[in-house]
Amino acid sequence: MKGSRMRGGRTLFAIAGLLAAAAATVASPPPAYAAASCASPPEQTQPIRAVPWAQRWFASDRLVPITDGRGVVVAVIDSGVDARHPQLRGRVLPGKDFLDPGPGNDGRLDCVGHGTAVASIIAATKTEGMGLRGIAPGAEILPVRVSEQEVINGEASGRTVSPARFAEAIRWAADHGADVLNLSVVLYEDVPAVREAVRYAIAKDVVVVAAVGNLHQQRDPRPYPAAYDSVIGVGAIGQDGLREEFSQVGSYVDIVAPGGGVTVATPGRGHAIESGTSYAAPFVSAAAALIRRLHAGLSAADVRRRLEATADPSPGGRDSAAYGAGVVDPYRAAVDLIGSSQVNRPAPLPPPRVDPAAAAARARSERARERALWFALAGAAAAALATLGSVVLPSGVRRRWRPATAGRAAARRAAAHRTAAHPTSPRA
Repeated sequence: MKGSRMRGGRTLFAIAGLLAAAAATVASPPPAYAAASCASPPEQTQPIRAVPWAQRWFASDRLVPITDGRGVVVAVIDSGVDARHPQLRGRVLPGKDFLDPGPGNDGRLDCVGHGTAVASIIAATKTEGMGLRGIAPGAEILPVRVSEQEVINGEASGRTVSPARFAEAIRWAADHGADVLNLSVVLYEDVPAVREAVRYAIAKDVVVVAAVGNLHQQRDPRPYPAAYDSVIGVGAIGQDGLREEFSQVGSYVDIVAPGGGVTVATPGRGHAIESGTSYAAPFVSAAAALIRRLHAGLSAADVRRRLEATADPSPGGRDSAAYGAGVVDPYRAAVDLIGSSQVNRPAPLPPPRVDPAAAAARARSERARERALWFALAGAAAAALATLGSVVLPSGVRRRWRPATAGRAAARRAAAHRTAAHPTSPRA
């Protein structure tokens, strides 16, 4: 993939991923069992202390208490990965070298730095004096070395494997524990062997993530593997949230991620600033690793749906040719609750266990409450009957069972009559 950094006044395009743009370049056969080494050791760079804009954008520290991708294996099929970098130490598994095959060559050599850069976006650990931190720092990287090709000032140099060997590398990764497959490389020809290898990985429930390419100014030639069904094609945005001008546009763009001015690790212990859809793809691979850790029961297809369903809005709107579903959001992808039609339903809760002793105690308590209620009702009824016998009955007898109001009215009329017959004498 095409990425850029300023180094000594030159613009360097890292591992063109063109794996030969016409899919025709074949590496010269290496000597049998030759120990892999770099003809020109990678240039050493200095660590960058500032927190990169992409990590600030995602506020990646808030994910740490929830999930870090621990136990998930992300295969990086690229230029190899430098396992000695302080931020990748202990995170890089022994892999395989398809460029220089041999018993001692395990993919943990990177002569151009591209694969190390990709791996650091996924799994770089927090280290004193270094601002970079991977989105899934608990994930393990499985390095698969297929190229050391660079393009400088439009001129390609360096070796890369044939498309057939590239297809073998994909199958090898799928067979050796990869949960997520990051392909920051591009072919601009539909090679049947590669197509079948990708289909093989997807059938093994591997999440396949691929860069969509950087040839927008060249009329967006169709990129593979990104254009294959079920592969998550990733485009690049910059700090302003807009598509980077090189990022290709087409139906193969499923989602976008930071890919302009991205801080990455370089072989040794330093960092560099790179641009390209190569560096957007690993942000999505890392988000997939977080999902696979937190939602272990989800299939690869479910992971893809979750990534797209939780993507943040983009200027292109939903499902646009430039932005796909929108901007990947690792936090929402990991923790959001989304519809059951988009992911597998969780297993039902087991029925509650019944404690016979506790159930018997509850039954006794319930019976005691019922008896107390009946006793209270019986007491209230007895009190009512007693009142009836001592007050109501005698009063009724005295009134000869006439209404009390009628008796009082008759008494008032009799008193008035007596007053009229015997008026009271006035006082002196």
